[in-house]
Amino acid sequence: MSEILSIEELEQIRRFSTCTVSNAIELFDIRPKNQGFMAHQIKCQFPDMKPMIGYAVTAKISTVSPGDHQINREMWWEEILKVPSPRVIVIQDIDSPIIGSFWGEVQANIHRALDCIAAVTDGAVRDLDEVNDLGFQFFSTCVSVSHAYVHLIDIGNPVKVCGLIVKPGDLIMGDKHGIISIPLTIAQDVLEAARKVEAWEQIIIKFCKSKNFSLAGLKERLGIALTL
Repeated sequence: MSEILSIEELEQIRRFSTCTVSNAIELFDIRPKNQGFMAHQIKCQFPDMKPMIGYAVTAKISTVSPGDHQINREMWWEEILKVPSPRVIVIQDIDSPIIGSFWGEVQANIHRALDCIAAVTDGAVRDLDEVNDLGFQFFSTCVSVSHAYVHLIDIGNPVKVCGLIVKPGDLIMGDKHGIISIPLTIAQDVLEAARKVEAWEQIIIKFCKSKNFSLAGLKERLGIALTL
């Protein structure tokens, strides 16, 4: 894993929206522009919360039946602590259709105590009011009233959630717009890139709001190269 960012560095990045960070990552030209983020099916359950950012802990679950292969929860907790904090739990639900939820008030409190700040899953969540009050963030495709037969079937390996492959230790950011992965190789440079993106955008926005607006002036400003 590349060098871990300090808490201060992470806090400065989360001052920006995922949209701005996405634009900043594009400046490095290290992946196609249609990759590195989750599809629209992932929903932020608490959109009023500030952006979250942390390192991914991965697992797969099933809820439709008891299952023959279940991973001990203590093994799961130990797996969580292998990843630097703050931690974001990313869980792939293999069921189709989605039946039950791994996530609720109790699990949110357990994982909060393990220095986790959010859960991301293509499955379900529940106990929304209680978890919102806790300040723990949920991203999911749906909500369910029951945990059904939920059990862990795999931990600590890559997962695919809403089109994004996530590996343990990946840097994940999320807000009301969705989830994005920040490549660790450029993570320490993303902050400055985001500042440049924001400054460039403000040049355009302020001109559009000014009394001196013109198409010629707009063309000129859009022609300003945005580089690292």
